[in-house]
Amino acid sequence: MNNVAVPKTFSELFIYKFKRNVMAVAGAVVVFILFVVAAFAPVIAPYDPSEINTKIILLAPSIDHLCGTDDLGRDVFSRMVFGSRISLTVGFVAVGIATLIGVFIGAVSGYFGGWVDSALMRFVDLMLTIPSFFLILAVIAFMEPSIYNIMIVIGVTGWMSVARLVRAEFLALKERDFVTSAKALGATNSVIIIRHILPNAMSPVLVSATLGVAGAILTESSLSFLGIGVQPPTPSWGNILTLGKDNIEYAWWLSVYPGMAILVTVLGYNLLGEGVRDALDPRIVIHSELE
Repeated sequence: MNNVAVPKTFSELFIYKFKRNVMAVAGAVVVFILFVVAAFAPVIAPYDPSEINTKIILLAPSIDHLCGTDDLGRDVFSRMVFGSRISLTVGFVAVGIATLIGVFIGAVSGYFGGWVDSALMRFVDLMLTIPSFFLILAVIAFMEPSIYNIMIVIGVTGWMSVARLVRAEFLALKERDFVTSAKALGATNSVIIIRHILPNAMSPVLVSATLGVAGAILTESSLSFLGIGVQPPTPSWGNILTLGKDNIEYAWWLSVYPGMAILVTVLGYNLLGEGVRDALDPRIVIHSELE
């Protein structure tokens, strides 16, 4: 018989359940590595990502240039390393904007109900009828392509799912006894929403935000690939892929390596998000390892 320590607090239970999920741990490792690469990009990158060398144009991968060079002789590995900063920045800022908007609208809608709920949810339904990517394309077409505009546009067009999640949580939580007690003690609506209900409604929002980072990274890469995202010479995985498309016949590395980076990053965030969701789900019961 093995002596297994039984988790007592919520945080201990979360960590215990998360650690038992191998795929979630793998996703967390991928995300951690991405953070390290982005944080120490100047140290990790062997070359200046913007340095042009016409003597080594479209050089195949080698010991000196691990991922080859592009059509201007720039080191692809260095550009990918610095491009990870763009992906992280866009992902977190865009999801942060989307989460703030979604939490505000979902909280107001779910708490007050009635005509407020009906009006806000009809607006959400209207937004959901418009394909997000085409909406982003339409907005970007009237704005100057830049990383700041990309983050804002992705954020203000991706809050609807968060709003619906928060609304559903508020509809259930506002009927609980602790809310009734707070009202009886004279707490204002803003205090009840922010201090009593919102902290209890953040679990699904956390999961949605984690998964949303992967979506934001994928959207930024798609926009940069189309030439309306992050503009050269700023390195981005998407605009490196664009060069790969233009030179696909004799420079395969320009497509393979940034494509793999996007794939692994998005997969890592998705695995992490799924793991967080499972760890927060009270319906998943921990079976004792006592044999």
